[in-house]
Amino acid sequence: MTYEMYPALIALAIGTLFTPGPNNVMLAASGANFGVRRTVPHLLGVATGFPLMLLIVGLILGELFQASALLRETLRWGGAALLLWIAWRIASAGGIGSKSGRVRPMSFMQAVGFQWINPKAWSMAIAATSQFILPSAPLVTAAIVAATFLTLGLGSATTWTCAGQAIARWLTTARRLRFFNIAMAALIVLSVLELLRH
Repeated sequence: MTYEMYPALIALAIGTLFTPGPNNVMLAASGANFGVRRTVPHLLGVATGFPLMLLIVGLILGELFQASALLRETLRWGGAALLLWIAWRIASAGGIGSKSGRVRPMSFMQAVGFQWINPKAWSMAIAATSQFILPSAPLVTAAIVAATFLTLGLGSATTWTCAGQAIARWLTTARRLRFFNIAMAALIVLSVLELLRH
C-alpha cells in the first residue's frame, strides 16, 4: 500500500465503522441497558474481532469467498437470519433491558465470533482487503489495514456504547425503554434488508 492510498483507507474505515450497522446498534442498546462498564467485553470483542477477521480474510479466505457464490450466499442468508433473531430478542419481552437473570451483555468471545456471521462485516472485509491488500506484500498491507480498523474501531465502539449509556438517562420508565429497544431492533431489521438488497 502506498502512502497515497492511506487517506482512502482511513475514509473507508471511518465511513463503515461509525455509521449505524448491527454492531453499533447492539453496542448502543447494550450501553443503554447495561451501562458502559458491563458492555466493555462486548465493545472490545467488536473492536478487536473485526480487525482479526480482516487479517485472516486478507491473508487466507478472501479469494475463497470471492470465488464461491455458494459460500457468500450461505453466509449472507445465515447472517441475516441471526440478525433478525437478535432484533427479535431485543424488541420482545422487555428486550435486552429485561430484568430476567438470563439476560446479560454479549461477552468478548461472542462479539468476536459474531463478526464471522455478520453480513456487513463480511462486505467490509472483502471490500477492504480487495482494495488495500497488495499481492506483493500481503502480510504487511493486511497488518496495516487491520491496525487501522482496530484503532478507529475502538473509537467507534466506545462512541456508540457511550451514546447508548447517555440515552439511558432518558430511559427512566419501562415504556421508554421498550420504545428504545423496539427502535434498536427496527434499525437492525432495516440494516438486514439493506444488506440483502446487494
